[in-house]
Amino acid sequence: MTATSSPASTGAPYDPNAQVHLGVFYTGVGPQVIWTRPTTASHVAIETFVQVARLLERGLFDAFFLGEGLRLRENRGRVYDLDVAGRPDAITQLSALAAVTERIGLVATQNTTYNFPADLARRLASLDLLSGGRGGWNIVTTDNAWTGANFRHGGWLAHERRYERATQFVEAAKALWASWEQDAVAESDEAKSWARPGAIRDVERDTDLVRLRARATVPASRQGRPVLFQAGDSGGGRELAARHADVVFSANTEYDKAVAYAADLRARLARHGRSPDSLRILPGASVILGDTPEEARERAEWVHDEQISPPRAIAFLEQYWDTDLSAYDPHGPLPDIEPGEAELDPSRGTIPIEMRTGKLALIARWRELAAAENLSIVQLVRRVAPRHRSFVGTPSQIADEWVHYVRTRAVDGFNITPHLIPSSLEDIVDKLVPQLQERGAYRTAYEGTTLREHLALPTPTW
Repeated sequence: MTATSSPASTGAPYDPNAQVHLGVFYTGVGPQVIWTRPTTASHVAIETFVQVARLLERGLFDAFFLGEGLRLRENRGRVYDLDVAGRPDAITQLSALAAVTERIGLVATQNTTYNFPADLARRLASLDLLSGGRGGWNIVTTDNAWTGANFRHGGWLAHERRYERATQFVEAAKALWASWEQDAVAESDEAKSWARPGAIRDVERDTDLVRLRARATVPASRQGRPVLFQAGDSGGGRELAARHADVVFSANTEYDKAVAYAADLRARLARHGRSPDSLRILPGASVILGDTPEEARERAEWVHDEQISPPRAIAFLEQYWDTDLSAYDPHGPLPDIEPGEAELDPSRGTIPIEMRTGKLALIARWRELAAAENLSIVQLVRRVAPRHRSFVGTPSQIADEWVHYVRTRAVDGFNITPHLIPSSLEDIVDKLVPQLQERGAYRTAYEGTTLREHLALPTPTW
């Protein structure tokens, strides 16, 4: 990636003193994390999570951001067994990490489609309280078929209504968190009630998407309520972020796209009466460092090839051919059979929208490319599959690039997806962070104790 040379309009003024905020997105599923190398730590061992969280705390990161899946992914109706399985529930896991860390924020990905507002609000408030105000909630929606099959309602929510439910869900959770007044609990043992009458309000909702009558059972933490992260780039996702989020986990890391996204999001904030500094933009990205630019580029190619292993290449094509291709050699030519004519079902996979339609024409182009360059299945898939967003270069190069991003207000920092645990994160902490500090763009010590303070966010108005 390369940065533009001059500031652009992002809906916020140029800030020569802006600081880079960093989190780590530890994915729940997916090919980003390379688990097949012998030097990679176990992805299901509590010792690994403790090691990573403490490493990030040493690197003065804002947050450890835990991905979560409510069901293992599928490929053509079968469990996709190339993904890591065996990780604990996110809130349970982060609560355990709260006991062995002191400052790092702890963010749990939790789904609004298949959870219940009063129950999830209580569990998130518990994480926030037990961690001393370090809790966060990454708000996500789901409409894929395999997740729905794990729940009583199945895939009951129409795709176009998922953000409508998410908005009502978040509003109910915020109302519950705001329902305790600060001096609600009696301070005298002579009081007639443990809480002052009327100091804890009931919360009611009655729509076709959210229905509850509840009273919160957990008081506010030091930071008021969990910090709200929102991951989604559709119009509905951006509107939810503009109304309720404290932090956006976006997909826009290329500079020009980041500028356009920031301008759009901050215009939405203004329409909801919010200031540009009431929301932090942290796009997801991977970082691949080298002592020289050439070494970094070579390492990036190695990472991409490892992430698209031969079995993953076969699984990728199976979605397009709509048939079992396990008998084909991934190092051999493309399948000689004709694919099914049905387009990809978006509820059954995570392939980008632009690659879900027109598959017959797409496959024809792949065949032409493979024939012209004598590419095997795995070579072709490595060429055509979407690449994960990466910053590639020396620590000095990436530090200069990031400073440009944050000071022109294209982003406020990055949520890093590591490719090797723990070595890729050790490189960032030991090599990239010092370069940011030299440029005056990264803290040299934590100045607060809560996640909200780390992110320099205003006190919530609920």
